[in-house]
Amino acid sequence: MKPLCCTLALLLLAACSRPPSNVERGLEEQVLHLGNGAEPQSLDPHLATSVSAHHILAALVEGLVGEHPKDLRPINSGAAESWTSATNEVEQVVYELTDVEGSKTLKNLKVASKSHQQVSFTFKLRPSAKWSNGDPVTAGDFAYSYQRMLNPGLAAQYAYMLHVFKDAKLFHEGRKCEGLWLLPKKGEPARRAHVAHHDEWEKLDAAGRHRALKSLRPEKEDQDAVCPFCEKKLEPLEWEDWSQANVGVEPLDERTLRLTLENPTPYFLELLNHYSFWPVHKQTVEDAGARERRDKPWARPGTFVGNGPFTLDEWIINARIVARRNSDYWGWSEANGTLEEIRFYPIESPDTEERAFRARFLHHTQTVPPHRLDSLRAKRPDELHIDTYLGVYFYRLNVNPPKSHPEDEPWPLADRGVRRALALAINREELIEHVLKAGQQPARYFTPRGTGGFVARDHFQYDLEEAKRLIAGYLKRTGLEELPEIELKFNTSESHKKVAVAIQQMWKSKLGVDVALDNQEWKVFLKTTELMNYEIARAGWIGDYNDPNTFLDMWVTDGGHNNTGWSSARYDELIKLAAAESDPQKRFEYFHECEKILAEEMPVIPIYIYVRSSLRHPSVRGWYPTVLDHHPYQYIRLEE
Repeated sequence: MKPLCCTLALLLLAACSRPPSNVERGLEEQVLHLGNGAEPQSLDPHLATSVSAHHILAALVEGLVGEHPKDLRPINSGAAESWTSATNEVEQVVYELTDVEGSKTLKNLKVASKSHQQVSFTFKLRPSAKWSNGDPVTAGDFAYSYQRMLNPGLAAQYAYMLHVFKDAKLFHEGRKCEGLWLLPKKGEPARRAHVAHHDEWEKLDAAGRHRALKSLRPEKEDQDAVCPFCEKKLEPLEWEDWSQANVGVEPLDERTLRLTLENPTPYFLELLNHYSFWPVHKQTVEDAGARERRDKPWARPGTFVGNGPFTLDEWIINARIVARRNSDYWGWSEANGTLEEIRFYPIESPDTEERAFRARFLHHTQTVPPHRLDSLRAKRPDELHIDTYLGVYFYRLNVNPPKSHPEDEPWPLADRGVRRALALAINREELIEHVLKAGQQPARYFTPRGTGGFVARDHFQYDLEEAKRLIAGYLKRTGLEELPEIELKFNTSESHKKVAVAIQQMWKSKLGVDVALDNQEWKVFLKTTELMNYEIARAGWIGDYNDPNTFLDMWVTDGGHNNTGWSSARYDELIKLAAAESDPQKRFEYFHECEKILAEEMPVIPIYIYVRSSLRHPSVRGWYPTVLDHHPYQYIRLEE
């Protein structure tokens, strides 16, 4: 038997020979190791669509305004050192064929001027702001970036967010011939048309104008519209049409940018902190041929040029993305952050991520496995954080039948009664208590309560009897004996699987509906939902800014993130009314009606309101709980 002193010596020797962990080395080298969920599809700010991409882009790119690290209020810690706003009354021409008692007659055609409140912001860029290659950041860089984002050829999924600018929607969605510009919507002309065939238009009487507008409405959606004056096919606008479209984005000089809004937008400054409003380096994008090409990967180490506090140093697919401190970044002198490097790890499995944290491979996790919460509460109370999070977990329902569905058979999800029945048969309290276990809130509305001061009303709850009645009514109307099997898709994740299995069992045991589960790898899943090649699909939406509009404008007809095939003219009208309304209470009433329509139609089934569960090492300082889970890295430091 070895003497005790020898045993202790061996143990000490073994401890000394163990290589330091990432957390230990990180403290010494100021390297932050972060779990980051799924691999981002792109680090092009105009093509990115995920929370994981935002986490990385926030290190690499900077918008006009910054966010306060504690409450995310807009502050002058971005590319602009200051800004002013102005409001003016302007007149605009409106061409409108009104609907009186269901009849659109010639006498109801209105051609009039309309008083409109126009708001503009003028930003002064700081002279010390630079791109990572040393070029100055200019007002023209932002104008180029917004033009690229709205360019129809790029087909950016988030382009609709920039419709906040005056006439941005015209450039993005407009159609033209040599003289007529308009905004089509399912073949119909917009209420406002830009008419350059001015002489011809002025010669027409009311009946002639009615015929001209009517000729722009194809009988079928796939039918091409032609100009009633020159009979040429109407085409999408092109890059060169930007100046003629007169979009409210104007660089006044190298350091002055004026942005004019389509409608007063109370959350505009918060909106600027979404990556769709962040700039790209013009020469880099042009050299790569990526102005309107999605397949030109300029956003890679060695070619990426950003204006943020870090630069893109390394990207090893499915391994790590490394951002290294940008020594030329203007803000290091004003912030108190000390990080030299950030390493983002694409770890999709919460269990794997939690083990990596316990092994001190990570400073911070993206999430926490639900089944580990009780243990972590007991063993790691100082490292477990459960915070309010502005997000909703829900299921999308495809209201259109898949190609494989027989044409002569009804499609159940096209029926709103079936959709409502599926929603009413989910016991959200039971799901949260026995499956999720992290303090989530049941979602009986779509917009999380408190978003921008908006308190959504309960519009539905667990009601099994009503659900059964709705299903029985559908079966009676269609003559079916039972609903056909429905497929539920979700991206690969143990927690998503547990929720899907629980809901599968509820629908089977309570409604007799068979549900097949299909999990897909993240990138495949995103493409599947984008192409609407699904029946029911798991989804989650984290607010892009702290206002109910970020949750509700998703569901407008043909919205970039709608992907359900659902459409409501009244819903579209309400979103437009809310955008133009300056009275907060009236605006909220429009949103309440939107919530009511969603609950009646159920193109999506809200399931629960998120909380952010994560593990964070105590050495990470300057990381505060925020409702959007944004954490400006230039304020973060690692300390004992």
